Amino acid sequence: MLAFTILTIVIACLGLFGLISFTVEKRIKEIGIRKVPGAGIGSMVTLLTTSLLKVVLISLLVAVPLSWLVMNKWLEDFAYRIQLQWWMFALAGIISILIALTTLSFQAIKAALANPGKA
Repeated sequence: MLAFTILTIVIACLGLFGLISFTVEKRIKEIGIRKVPGAGIGSMVTLLTTSLLKVVLISLLVAVPLSWLVMNKWLEDFAYRIQLQWWMFALAGIISILIALTTLSFQAIKAALANPGKA
C-alpha cells in the first residue's frame, strides 16, 4: 500500500511538473519582457506561483468534500472504524500545497534566472 501511495504521489508530481513547464514555456516572452525593465526574481516567482496555486486550491476545494463523503460511506462497512477528523484533511491539503510549491518554485526560479534575450 505504501509503495502504491508513493507511486501515486510521484505520478501526480510529474503531472504538476508538466503543467508548470507548459505554463512557463507559454509565458516565456512575458517573463522576458518583465525582466528587461528590471523585474526581480521574487516578482517572477510570485507571478508564476499565484496562477498555478489557484488551481491547486480549487482542486482541494473539490476534493475535500468529495473524499469526506466517499470515506465516510466506505468506513461504515467496518466493525472497528475511525472517525474522520478535520485535521486529517487539513494535513493532506497542506502537504499537497507544499509539494506543489516545491515543484513550482523549481521551475519558476529556473525561468526567472533565464536570459531575457532568449525569449
